Amino acid sequence: MRSLTLSPRVRHALVGVLLAAILAFLVYWIIWGATNAATKEFGWNTLVATLLDGITRAGLYFLVASGFTLIFGLMRVVNMAHGAFFLLGGYIALTLQRRWVGLGDIGLTSDKISFWQEWVIPILIGAVLVGFVGLAMQQTLLRWNQGQELRQALITIAVSIIAADLMLDHFGGIAKDIAFPLALDRFENLHVAEVQYSRFRLFILLIAVLVGLGLWLWLKFTRTGMIVRAGVDDRQMVQALGINIQITFAIAFFVGSFLAGLGGGMGGSFASLAPGLDGQWLLNSLVVVIIGGMGSLVGAAIGALLYGMVDALATTYLPIEYSNYSIIFTFALLAIVLAVRPNGLFGRPA
Repeated sequence: MRSLTLSPRVRHALVGVLLAAILAFLVYWIIWGATNAATKEFGWNTLVATLLDGITRAGLYFLVASGFTLIFGLMRVVNMAHGAFFLLGGYIALTLQRRWVGLGDIGLTSDKISFWQEWVIPILIGAVLVGFVGLAMQQTLLRWNQGQELRQALITIAVSIIAADLMLDHFGGIAKDIAFPLALDRFENLHVAEVQYSRFRLFILLIAVLVGLGLWLWLKFTRTGMIVRAGVDDRQMVQALGINIQITFAIAFFVGSFLAGLGGGMGGSFASLAPGLDGQWLLNSLVVVIIGGMGSLVGAAIGALLYGMVDALATTYLPIEYSNYSIIFTFALLAIVLAVRPNGLFGRPA
């Protein structure tokens, strides 16, 4: 019996119809169908605030996932300890802040925090130290297993488990947050739908944009960035040209680990630090890279934006009794993208 096959044009048309139907249902649900949701009724104020929540959340997702994109997507190194680096960077920044302010875990408010000395510098120190930890792991454990993805995954999972247990023993199991300065603990009048929005969340978005722009310029227009991209495509040819590819990969691994630690400092200020968040942020980074496509920085940005928007919209507009199931929509997004583009939106075969 002859099997039924569809031409690429027909498949693309069906996908377009499906996406249009999903978008139409989303518009209908937000405007008319969300009367049983947490918002109770439609309002432009709520919609604009939710969209901003999605965008700023995407900024934090991208900040963490950009390092994972660099290590896993470009260098093809399976670093399952990326989430542990996120948590470690946050805990180092938290420890330095509490020690320098001298108030311990209680009574630390934004009015007692200076912008540079007690917030920016602890976060940067934590990120740099995590960068060196990642570099040490790459040089001692991963350098000898280049191209062996399963072995790399097992090694980094072991490192992640050990690091998680050590952090639990040293920092305890109670959730803690990094206090951010009073200058960011305010709300800005955006003059759109009467929305007053958090200056701190807008600052996170700004940092994510600057990091993305810096990575793009580094990879596209510097010699080191070009060697990284060339080494991924044809490592043997780069080495035949007399270039020490190991030094370049070590620099890239340091940068990727540094970004994980930086994300930990920002994420600890955004929400809190607690055992288990290492696995959650590893999953967040994986989802962003899979949606955007391996090896694409632009794909990581688009993937983070889609992930953040779906997460924010589902959390706000689902009925109250189903609000805990918003994670389902995240994996629905992942399934749709993989069905349409198996290599991700901007990915290419390894």
